[in-house]
Amino acid sequence: MMRALFLLALAGSLAVALTADDVAEEARALPSGAGKELVVKVCLECHGTGHFRGQRLTPDDWSDKVYDMIDRGAKANDDQVAAVVAYLAKNFGKDSKVLVNTAPLVELKSVLGFTVAESEAVLAYRKEHPPFQDWRDLLKVPAIDPTKVEAKKDLMAF
Repeated sequence: MMRALFLLALAGSLAVALTADDVAEEARALPSGAGKELVVKVCLECHGTGHFRGQRLTPDDWSDKVYDMIDRGAKANDDQVAAVVAYLAKNFGKDSKVLVNTAPLVELKSVLGFTVAESEAVLAYRKEHPPFQDWRDLLKVPAIDPTKVEAKKDLMAF
């Protein structure tokens, strides 16, 4: 009984109710492509993009994740699941690059290995400056480790 209550509380804490403005903002930051609208509809109904943008998974692993979400209540038929999985695998697959100009903190931190402070500095810098054109532009961000940026440059896209 206690385990069931704990799991129920945990599941409730993982679900984040996004406002329509939040969903629109997060949707704009996602890469364009087939399946994007379904990802917005199916995934962002319950949680933000940070739940998947920080991961780099194989298509099979994405399929497992999406079907797990279906088991938890997400609404999608098999064709829609296939489109969502294809989108996630293409844009957030094992070998996918980080879109530095739109990546949230969790993706900068988990994929590029930036600290929270470095990731926050990138986010703040993006608000005040034009989009980054290449990895060298990140060197202008205060408090960022240049050796870390150069070491991860092949994981970045602009």
